[in-house]
Amino acid sequence: MLTIARKKILVFLFLTFAFSSIFYYLILSSGSLHPYSFSIMWCPGVAAILTQLIFHRSLRGLGWRVGKLKYWLWSYGLPVLYGGVVYGIVWLTGLGKLVPFERVYQMAEQMNIEVRSSVVFLIIYILGMGTIGVVINMTAALGEEIGWRGLLVPELYREFSFAKAAFFSGIIWAVWHSPVILFADYNNTGVSTWYGLTCFVVMVIGMSFAFAWLRLKSGSLWTAVILHASHNLFIQGIFTPLTGDTGLTPYVIDEFGVGLALAAIVVAYLFWRKRDDLPRSEAMPGQGKVT
Repeated sequence: MLTIARKKILVFLFLTFAFSSIFYYLILSSGSLHPYSFSIMWCPGVAAILTQLIFHRSLRGLGWRVGKLKYWLWSYGLPVLYGGVVYGIVWLTGLGKLVPFERVYQMAEQMNIEVRSSVVFLIIYILGMGTIGVVINMTAALGEEIGWRGLLVPELYREFSFAKAAFFSGIIWAVWHSPVILFADYNNTGVSTWYGLTCFVVMVIGMSFAFAWLRLKSGSLWTAVILHASHNLFIQGIFTPLTGDTGLTPYVIDEFGVGLALAAIVVAYLFWRKRDDLPRSEAMPGQGKVT
């Protein structure tokens, strides 16, 4: 006998990987994720919406509520916190060098902008990425998060403990990313593919504890959307571009280095410690059972 929750999980995963396989083929054929990144990020979202309609003929229950502002702020600020710690250590120890003004001229050249003040340009760039950039990135992150945290995490939480729900969702999330890491260009060319994949998997599983806790505590998938977008922008768009290579740098920074992987383990532990603050799974809207 399968519960509705388990049936929903199976249908959702089948649809997600079925839709994604189309873009896996296109990405692997071209060797580049970039032209298809937005489309593949929406595969989990479309799968979740269809799954919800199949089982409930409604889109209620995916976490559309706004929730409390403090959880939005935590979601936005968390990547700044762990990213700042990791990259701060990298810069201070010489594992990587802070090269803000060197990057200013490279970025300005790419944008065909004449720089009169590198300091002003850098400030505008960081503020722009941290505000408008995050909002724009939310449109892509929403696609993934409707699936992973809108549907998958609550359904897993109905069946398992918080730790298992977070861990299983992280494993699935990592597996979904694996083809484009192993066979396309979503990786760091400075390290071996398997090293990068290992660090990425550890980071994703660890961060899944924060994603799951914020989603379940707030009742809002928007916390996950903001956290996802904030992570992508601050790590990929600010911290990494402002870090120069000193030799070992690629092994430590970015999503394929050991720094964020270790930080994610700490994040997972801290949110696991707060598991008793979550609503009990039986207090969530019931789904009933079917045979």
